[in-house]
Amino acid sequence: MAFDEELRDCLALVLDAPVPAPEGGDALRFFQQWLPGRNLGLVPIADAREFAWPGNWLARVRTAEDDHAVVMFGSPSGPLHDPAGAIARGGEIVAGWVVARLDVHLGIDPPAAAPGAGRVEALFVAPDAEAPLRRVDSAQAVAGRGLEGDRYFDGRGTFSSPGGRGYELTLVDGDVLDSLGVAWERARRNVVTRGVSLNDLVGRRFAIGAVECIGRRLAEPCAHLERVSGEGLLRPLVHRAGLRADIVSSGRIAAGDDVTPLD
Repeated sequence: MAFDEELRDCLALVLDAPVPAPEGGDALRFFQQWLPGRNLGLVPIADAREFAWPGNWLARVRTAEDDHAVVMFGSPSGPLHDPAGAIARGGEIVAGWVVARLDVHLGIDPPAAAPGAGRVEALFVAPDAEAPLRRVDSAQAVAGRGLEGDRYFDGRGTFSSPGGRGYELTLVDGDVLDSLGVAWERARRNVVTRGVSLNDLVGRRFAIGAVECIGRRLAEPCAHLERVSGEGLLRPLVHRAGLRADIVSSGRIAAGDDVTPLD
């Protein structure tokens, strides 16, 4: 689709930075998962046809032939970047998004220095969505799948989605949970660590033992976590609930393994 091809170009203009080529064939979904790694997100606009914003926003414009991506600007808004001339050809705005920071206090670039190393304190898996977590001494980590025995390995996790990013492995800092008096199982993360700054691994490659991984975005708490694990978790775990990662190379990981940044 023309929209998928043009969305990357429009985002590069809005961010004034290089943007990777989408993976998996669905550009919108890819960027919805890639942007959180830079503390950014795509906020849907309820009525994009009537929306006005004195800044950049993205529109999906439908013509008789195809959908197109357009950068809109201003109040009232007009096309700032319309590579296909979709607006001029009478196209209709059918959806829109504002690129916004997830947290206004945080930057959008990863720290220049890599974090120090840490270690694995515990491993957990759950066979199905919302099932209790089970502690294991070790687990086979499979690239593109997750941990054998875990719900996300078999696509049965609450947020499982074909082609998604950051659903293969989750990590959380044991010191954070201990300081809050939260049992490790309640966090519903696969890997409990100590000594490594998980937030600083967003966008970075790292190793758990001999298994290479890549940090995708923060594993922020949500209402679903409170529903499954009990109330009182959302607020204290904001920006402290761990890391979503994918597995780059397969292998076995175990409690006691080092967690080592690779870049």
